[in-house]
Amino acid sequence: MHMQLLPNDRVVVFDRTDFGVSNISLPNGKCRPNSNDCSAHSVEYNLATGTIRPLEVLTNVWCSSGSLMPDGRLIQTGGFNDGYKVVRIYKSCDTCDWQEIANGLDQSRWYATNHLLPDGRQIIIGGRQSPNYEFYPKKSATEKAINLPFLTQTNDKNIENNLYPFVFLYPDGNLFIFANNRAILFSYSKNQVIKTYPTIPGGEPRSYPSTGSAVLLPMHLKAGKANVIEVLVCGGAPKGSFVDANNGKFDGALNTCARIKLTDANPQWAMETMPLARLMGDMLLLPNGQVLLINGVSAGVAGWELGRNPVLNPVTYTPDNKAGSRFATQNPSTRPRVYHSTAILLRDGRVLVGGSNAHNKYVFQNVLYPTDLSLESFSPSYLDKSSAPFRPTILSPASNTVINYGKVYSIKFTISGGVDLSTIAVTMVSPSFNTHSFSQNQRLLVLDSGNSAKAVGKRDYKVVITAPPSGNVAPAGNYIIFVVHKGIPSTGIWVHMQ
Repeated sequence: MHMQLLPNDRVVVFDRTDFGVSNISLPNGKCRPNSNDCSAHSVEYNLATGTIRPLEVLTNVWCSSGSLMPDGRLIQTGGFNDGYKVVRIYKSCDTCDWQEIANGLDQSRWYATNHLLPDGRQIIIGGRQSPNYEFYPKKSATEKAINLPFLTQTNDKNIENNLYPFVFLYPDGNLFIFANNRAILFSYSKNQVIKTYPTIPGGEPRSYPSTGSAVLLPMHLKAGKANVIEVLVCGGAPKGSFVDANNGKFDGALNTCARIKLTDANPQWAMETMPLARLMGDMLLLPNGQVLLINGVSAGVAGWELGRNPVLNPVTYTPDNKAGSRFATQNPSTRPRVYHSTAILLRDGRVLVGGSNAHNKYVFQNVLYPTDLSLESFSPSYLDKSSAPFRPTILSPASNTVINYGKVYSIKFTISGGVDLSTIAVTMVSPSFNTHSFSQNQRLLVLDSGNSAKAVGKRDYKVVITAPPSGNVAPAGNYIIFVVHKGIPSTGIWVHMQ
């Protein structure tokens, strides 16, 4: 249900604590407090070794939220019942486990969204019956949540079609917040709406439980600025689908995307048609700037037993292509990934996909979509064998290098095949927290490199990049840098932005 890549190439995975007994035992005969359940509902997956280590999460993380902090800790917030106001902290090491802070939140957070801010705090926005926002860590013990009327305005009666709002940090330090079918630019420091954007044409809902997805499209930095800022929202379910699905009628998913250029003087949504209708799909930014749409179904809504017709074919979207030629359908998976599935980008350019549970408990057989607790990887076409000669390998700097705002750095790399230096780009991607079809804190920067790529040896090359200018553009913390050649990314290196 929840997945986060950590800066040591491990992945923390966790699921609701009351689904039933999992297939993984807690170590040393340990059982959950006041329970006969001796199984793990969270694990750390080591990508290098393919092994897992059971973790003990105490409170219910069902439909919770989170983001990495600048120091690499995962701060994870909210959930259900005993987890409503809990803050959980996970710092990865060979013996580390979850630390939990009861009443670490002021308000209950169930289906909320988190985003890392330039000052190193997280903002936690919305959730079921919580039309407000708060911060972690708090500046004082008396700090309270702040009302956000936009979340009341986007609350469809009896449905709450505004859960897991899509939130992105705008380069002026304000937040783009999308819920239901509309969006605002919001100053959290002033508690003020700066701009109200038009409703998406057609007015169809895109947030949970209609559950489309969204990304902040890659930001191209030039002379310390990102001059074009765009958001893409795709899929969802039409109005009335939630009620219909609960009555056994499964309406077809939306087959449209809406794209808006926030930097226009008068921003308007432009509509595009996807090759496949989709809801509960995940949208991920790939290292070469493409958007991947993966997982989901083509009918119904999010919720127990409420989705139908899995969409097995991933689709890529190339933002810089002309309208009408941006989508490309990829080879299908064989595993339905429906409600409560996840997807995250890995440092080697693959996408880790896991989970799927459309039921109130773990149900592995004799149902339409059995619970699937497996992990698998999706390899975009840039990982085809035919692309291998053109794939860069970064030689320096070393992984975990510190990068300072506005400074200039050289990246050395090698390519074995035919080289076209005019196609070299350097991208920087934040590792996002994925749950319920939205990757929280996701962003990709195309760093300013001018035309600096040049040969420094027979097969060795160098490109000079300028780091992002400020925490408004790239909040301090951990990122993955990729060198991209002919649309083919290298394996990335971890850097720490500060």
